[in-house]
Amino acid sequence: MKERPRLKIDLTTTDKILEILGWTSIPLVWVITTINYSQLPDIIPTHFNGFGNADSFGSKISILMLPLIATVLFLLLSFLNRFPHVFNYPFNITTENAYKSYRNATRLIRWIKLIVVIVFGIIVLKVVHFTQ
Repeated sequence: MKERPRLKIDLTTTDKILEILGWTSIPLVWVITTINYSQLPDIIPTHFNGFGNADSFGSKISILMLPLIATVLFLLLSFLNRFPHVFNYPFNITTENAYKSYRNATRLIRWIKLIVVIVFGIIVLKVVHFTQ
């Protein structure tokens, strides 16, 4: 495999908005979790089936795993996003298509980061709502 070009991808307005939303969503998930932590019962649902019904339970401290996993995934994806030349692409990367391909790939990772945090936040809210 040929060495791919390494380029600095400038952030567009959309990219900046996605980054801001992602970085502000992480603390929001932590705040929602910690605010509701003291109100949770000692046993909370830890898994929901496809119909949204709780089918596994654990101690309330396990709810802290949700924002922790969201944060770790977000940070790992943020780090990975700095190296779009190592991503897998379904076509050959050339000097002509590298910038556009890298820009699209890094934007996709930004969307994925935001969606991951939102999904984990929704799960926290589901657990909190289920226990009330």
